[in-house]
Amino acid sequence: MIRRWTLQQVARGAFVLLILLCVIPLTVQRLREPPGPSIEIVSASGEVRKVTLSQMKAMSVLTRAGSYENQYGNWRDEGVYSGILLIDLVGNADYSSIDVVAGDGYRITVDPERIQNPDYPMVLAFCMDGADVPAWEDGFRLAILPEDGGVSNEEYGVASAGSYWVMRVVKLISNP
Repeated sequence: MIRRWTLQQVARGAFVLLILLCVIPLTVQRLREPPGPSIEIVSASGEVRKVTLSQMKAMSVLTRAGSYENQYGNWRDEGVYSGILLIDLVGNADYSSIDVVAGDGYRITVDPERIQNPDYPMVLAFCMDGADVPAWEDGFRLAILPEDGGVSNEEYGVASAGSYWVMRVVKLISNP
């Protein structure tokens, strides 16, 4: 018995075939494309998520001049930084502090008072002087960007304001 297809059945089959021929290559291409630079954010409950550079650029970005005083009294890394407020990255969840972890294992714990201080906004910078990560090799970087641009040891109340300017950040961990 020879099966005869109606015009409607042939049209549906051709449509499905066309969709498959278009969708499958696009899906494969997306799987091949690297996601771009990203950091990992761990919530106080242990939930892990990645935030990419392209996602950060879609958020509210703070751009300001910045530099810091190190433990020897020298001013370092003067430039114009662009980044996302740390409070925007970690969200409104309860946390007692945030651990900022660099790729080389350097780690600093930051109290909520510093993270939420509007006079000394703390950002995860993805750009310095117009160079984005990964071309900017020190980024992602924690930076403190007051309106006057400089963070001295005395005004920040620490032995080295530079210890907060963590380079090559790979992870933010919210502590319960």
